[in-house]
Amino acid sequence: MNFGYEIPDPLPWQAIAGPLVAAEDALARLDERLAKSRIRDGWIARTHFTDACASLWLEGELVHLEDLVLHDAGMDVRAPTHELTRAHAVLRTRRRIADGKPDWALSPAGLAGLRGREGRGDREEETGDRNEEGDLALDMDDGDGGADAAEPFRVTPTDDRLADVFAVVDAAIAKANRTLAGENITRRQPERDPLVYDLDWDEDERLDTWRALVDQTRSLPPTVAAAIAADAWTALEPLQHSPWLGRLLAAVLLRARGKARSHLPCLHDGLKAIPRERRRPRDAASRLAVQLEAIAAAAEAGLKDHDRWLTARTLLARKLDGRRSTSRLPALIDYVLTRPVVSAGMIAEELKITPRAAQDLVAALGLREATGRGRYRAWGIL
Repeated sequence: MNFGYEIPDPLPWQAIAGPLVAAEDALARLDERLAKSRIRDGWIARTHFTDACASLWLEGELVHLEDLVLHDAGMDVRAPTHELTRAHAVLRTRRRIADGKPDWALSPAGLAGLRGREGRGDREEETGDRNEEGDLALDMDDGDGGADAAEPFRVTPTDDRLADVFAVVDAAIAKANRTLAGENITRRQPERDPLVYDLDWDEDERLDTWRALVDQTRSLPPTVAAAIAADAWTALEPLQHSPWLGRLLAAVLLRARGKARSHLPCLHDGLKAIPRERRRPRDAASRLAVQLEAIAAAAEAGLKDHDRWLTARTLLARKLDGRRSTSRLPALIDYVLTRPVVSAGMIAEELKITPRAAQDLVAALGLREATGRGRYRAWGIL
């Protein structure tokens, strides 16, 4: 089915050449800088938070960065809002994508996992195998009736209650094994509320159309392919309530194509830097140019943040001179670089110290207080 989106043929190279060069250059410089940086892991962890907040900002919702950090740590100072919960979902998705293989999120299994549908086929196959094993065991019991003296009891087709009990036990064991193996167990999806979802919205077909469009960009430069992927997701809207996933998948495309080997680009942050009146032009050439400008803006902002945080780390490391080898200050510096803000409770839990000792360490480093509050204070490298 044609949902009304087609890749421009020929591509408007005259309109996108300038933004394309800027995006390629900025992205390459940032990735090269991060590849050899001592704060790469901290930079990645911090940008997950900022990009999650930017994703909600683009939808017209305001989520405070410190609220998201505290919610992620399980230390909310107030009841979490719906917007905060959605931002946390974006944060978890970014982490899951960043921790996986470069092309995992674009695979059928990866897309199913990000949609919350992973493991269904595996579980059905496992259930079928278990049923076949059960039938085979029952067939083996139909022999001469002899039983091993060491066997306490035998399940026969007439033992209905015992069979039900063992089926429940087998299911629990299988679920525990999958959990220990790191697999995600998804519950059966409830019926969708027609007041919330459009029941005629065929997500599978729209997603297949989007994937087909992405496949057509294999011969194009990675940044152009990512721009087309993000633009096509906005036009097709494969998932009714996940508009932010398209830009994450566009960032995955840059990573899978080798343009961003050391990080997952923050395309929400980049698009946030584009003036609102320019974000959704009507013609295809301008839309692709805007997406390329967003990639360049994200890379340039990431490069500035990296240099600023690296300078701050160097200045904080000077305060370690003369400290004992058992001092917790080096660990605190490393932890502060992984979060936009930290509270005394977060520091205490991470470093296994008391909240009072955490406040003393903060005072020793001279971290900047970020909230301006007298209670529930937080500090960070801004």
